[in-house]
Amino acid sequence: MSRYEEFMGRIRGSRTIGAPPPLSRWAWAADGLLALSLAVATIVGNLNRSYVELRPDLVGSRTPVPGQLPSPPALPDLPGPRPVPAVEHVLPPVEAWETAAAVLTALPLVLRRRFPLTVHWTVTVAAVVLHLGDAADDATRITFASGLVAAYSAAMYSPHRKSVAASLLAGALLHAVFPLVPDVDGDLVPVLVLLPLALASHGVHLWRQRERTLRAEQEAQLRRAVEAERSRIARELHDVVTHNVSMMTIQAGAARTVLTTSPEQAREAMLAVEAAGRTAMSELRHVMGLLTMAADGPDPAADVTLAPQPGLDRLAELTDRVRSSGVPVEVAVRGAPVELPAGVDLAAYRVVQEALTNAVKHADGARVSVTVEYGTDRLRVEVSDTGGRRLRTAEPGGGHGLLGLRERLAVYGGTLDAGSRPHGGYRVRAVIPWEVP
Repeated sequence: MSRYEEFMGRIRGSRTIGAPPPLSRWAWAADGLLALSLAVATIVGNLNRSYVELRPDLVGSRTPVPGQLPSPPALPDLPGPRPVPAVEHVLPPVEAWETAAAVLTALPLVLRRRFPLTVHWTVTVAAVVLHLGDAADDATRITFASGLVAAYSAAMYSPHRKSVAASLLAGALLHAVFPLVPDVDGDLVPVLVLLPLALASHGVHLWRQRERTLRAEQEAQLRRAVEAERSRIARELHDVVTHNVSMMTIQAGAARTVLTTSPEQAREAMLAVEAAGRTAMSELRHVMGLLTMAADGPDPAADVTLAPQPGLDRLAELTDRVRSSGVPVEVAVRGAPVELPAGVDLAAYRVVQEALTNAVKHADGARVSVTVEYGTDRLRVEVSDTGGRRLRTAEPGGGHGLLGLRERLAVYGGTLDAGSRPHGGYRVRAVIPWEVP
C-alpha cells in the first residue's frame, strides 16, 4: 500500500454497519422519481424571474422607487397600522449554464445510496454555482431541500465516517457563506424542525436494521465455519481410523484361519493386529488432543505426545503395514524429493493411505503399486492395483473417503481422479501443485 492510499484510508475511516444493502427495483424507482421531481421543480422555480419585496422603510415616503407597485387611492387617516409599500423585482432571463446547474442540484440524487459522498458534493457545488448567478427564491427553496436529502444520504449510506463528517461540515459552511438558505415564512418553521427529526428517527431505524442484518450474516458465517470444521474433523478421523482398522481386520481374519494349523503365523498376525491398534490409538490421541486443546480447565492434551502429522517420509512405514497383511506393494519414487509444505505433504500421504485401504478391503489377491513423482511445480501420486473383487462403494464418488480426499486436495488446488483401469483393476491418481517453502 502506497503512502497516498494509507493517507486516504485514514481520512476515510471505515464503517461496516453503515454499508448500504443491495438496492431493490423499488428503491431505484423511488430515488429516480425523487431526483426527477426535484430537478423539474428547481427548473420551474428558477423560471419565475419576478418577486415582490416588502419595504417597511418606505412607509410615509412620497419619493417614487423603481419597481414600486402603484399605491391605492388615498384614504382618510384611519386607526390601525398603515399598509407597507411593496417593490417588485425582475431578474434577468435564465441562461443555459444556470439551467444545467439547476439540473445538477437534484438529478444526481438518483445515485444517492450508491455514491452518497459524490452525490453530496455534486449537489452542493451545483447549488453554489447556481447561486453565483441570479437564482429565484423558489429555486433556492428546492435546492435547499435537495441539499438536505444529499446530506442525509451521505450520513446514512457512506461507509467512510471521517469523510462524511468533513463533508457535512464543509457543506454547512458553504450554506452559511453563500445565500443557499431560503427565507421562509413563520408557518414553515415547524416543518423545518420536524423534518430533521423525522430523518434522524428513520436513520436510527435503518441503522438498527443493518446491525441486525450484519449480526445475522456473522452468525451464518460462524455456522458455516463450524460445519466446515466438522467435515474436516470427520475426514481426519476417517483417514486415521479406517486404514488401521482395516489392517487389524485382515490380520485378525488371517490369524483365525491359521490358528489351528500354524500357531506361529497366527502369533505374527496377532502381533500385527496389536501394532496396528497401538498406531490407531496413538493417532487418535493426537487428533483428539489437538481438538480439545482450547477446552477450559486443565489441558486435556498435556499428556499427549504431539508428534507432527504424517507425510511422505512415512511412506515406507505405511506400505510395510500393508505388506504385513499379505498384500504385495511396490513403491516407485521419481524425481528428486523436495521438502513439501506441511499441508501438501499430509494430503499426499492421505491419498496413498486411502487408496491402500480400499485396495486391502475391496481387491482380493491384487498387487498394488504406488508411484510418487516430484515434478517441477506439482506432485503426482498414483496408486493402482491389478484387480479383484470390487465393491460399489469404491467407485468414484461412492465412498466418503474419496469424497473427503477431493475436498482436501481442492484446498491446495489439486485434483483427484479415481476409476477402473482399461485392463482391469483400479487406479487413484492425485495431482497437487506445490511451491518449495
